[in-house]
Amino acid sequence: MSELATSEAKKMMPTAKRRWHPLWLSAPGLLFLALFLAWPTLKLMLLSFHGNDGGFSLDVWRQMFGAGIYVKVMINTFVIALQTTLSCLLVGYPVAYWLSQRSENARRRLMWLILLPFWTSALLKNFAWLVVLSRRGILSEILMSMGADQPLNILYTRGVVVFAMAHSMLPLAIITMLPTMTGIDHGLMRAGHTLGASRVQSFWRIFFPLSMPGVVAACLLIFIGSLGFFITPALLGSPQDSVIGQLLITQVQQLLNWRLAGAVAMLLLLTTLIVCFCYDRLFGLSAISGGESHASGKSVRRLGQAVTAGAAKMTDGVGKILAFLPGGTTVGWLLPCFSVLVILVLVLPVVSFLPMAFSSSSFLQFPPPGFSLRWMETYLGSPVWTGATLRSFGIALVTGILSVLIAGAAALGLARHQGKSGSLVVMTFLLPMIIPNIVTAVSLFYLFATLGLVGTDLGIILGHTVMAIPVVFIIILTTFKGYDWRLDQAAKTLGASRWRTLREITLPLIKSSLIAAFIFGFLNSFEELTVALFVGGGVKQTLPKQMWDDVLLSVTPTLAAASVIILLVVTVLFIIAERSRRAQ
Repeated sequence: MSELATSEAKKMMPTAKRRWHPLWLSAPGLLFLALFLAWPTLKLMLLSFHGNDGGFSLDVWRQMFGAGIYVKVMINTFVIALQTTLSCLLVGYPVAYWLSQRSENARRRLMWLILLPFWTSALLKNFAWLVVLSRRGILSEILMSMGADQPLNILYTRGVVVFAMAHSMLPLAIITMLPTMTGIDHGLMRAGHTLGASRVQSFWRIFFPLSMPGVVAACLLIFIGSLGFFITPALLGSPQDSVIGQLLITQVQQLLNWRLAGAVAMLLLLTTLIVCFCYDRLFGLSAISGGESHASGKSVRRLGQAVTAGAAKMTDGVGKILAFLPGGTTVGWLLPCFSVLVILVLVLPVVSFLPMAFSSSSFLQFPPPGFSLRWMETYLGSPVWTGATLRSFGIALVTGILSVLIAGAAALGLARHQGKSGSLVVMTFLLPMIIPNIVTAVSLFYLFATLGLVGTDLGIILGHTVMAIPVVFIIILTTFKGYDWRLDQAAKTLGASRWRTLREITLPLIKSSLIAAFIFGFLNSFEELTVALFVGGGVKQTLPKQMWDDVLLSVTPTLAAASVIILLVVTVLFIIAERSRRAQ
């Protein structure tokens, strides 16, 4: 009898111990990305190998590399992306370093000024530069009042394109480098001083090498993001500065040349993957999501040590020369002044739309000649503008909720999973950030055209959710990495079920992170133009798409009035996120 009971218990033991693997929580997200990112991108790229008869052909590739215009556009794209990356690194690193030395409260206030232009539509910022830097803009007026012979004439040049792109990507560079810098133990610097190293030597020998993972991660994200830019070159560049994004728009929307569009998208994606592969070999792609980077090869470390040693000697020599000059030892004000100036330049195009929205002029002009509510009344009384705004709110709300549910479940599963297979899942959820937005948008347009989702709110929501998932995923995953799982274990020990533990313990403790993730997902959708431009099909107008049409067709101060609404939304959401953080 006892043997029978023992055998029955053994049969029941596997059932009692059977439990779902944590990585199953990432299955919905993986399926979503497979259906709406991997599959359409692959379908679009395979079109480049189809001939007119439907068979295998390389005619499109011969056409692309045989025509000088396509090769020139590709070279332009890579060169402009590289120039933008270097500009963001040179300007952003000193600002991030200065912010890392501030107190937490001061750093948070300053970060709001940096994130404000980051959350503001690139379309608005670029058009603001178009107004400010024009021959009748405020900068030209200032130079003329100082005795300049002729108005400023720098628009539609490569320099302005790189400047405007760097302005858009600089906040991303700063917020990517800053966490790495704030995590560096300042006691190491003090130890260097104790051992006789100067401040300059300690910086180059200790702080700079430790900050490199954040620096290279920022360079990777900026370079990849710059490859897909098309708004800035279209508004501020000349035809000689055309980039791949503009070429894709022309091939798809005007010529309907899907095969050539697939070839261009494939080339752009291959370039991105090669850059990511090189980064992974040197630092590890997990560093992008806040993970630890692995060590580089010996040759790379030696080269880095030689570079930092040379930089330390050079800056030490400059410091000694300055010491002999009157007041040469008091140059500590340079870094704060430089950082404040950069922040002011970041904010300038955003706040410049405020007075233009209340201008009495019939066209966009900064500074405005007088005050008037005319354009705000036009915006509020226009069914087109208000309809586009309400549609953007609705789409962004659904996108924020979907992205938090999908990315939150996956982040929870990865946080509970201890195996090496989790790194592959992390990379999958980062793919929308790695694949240029223009490629994703064109691929979705090609897929949704066969499904009847072009020109629908559902199609835009699905596309925006794909775009929002990486940022939401990183925010929630980073929170779970610092979560104390012993609290959940204690709740289970006291008899709480998994669902009750999740509802009453886990979710309340990460509430502020979920709110921040939702806000980023909401803003990512609310200001997204690329997907709306293609998937919207000109039928469903979101607010960014309506602004784009206004820029191309009429250019009235109603655009500035709409920008005030965006600025108000961003400010309110930031206040909500900050208060939820303090309430924790």
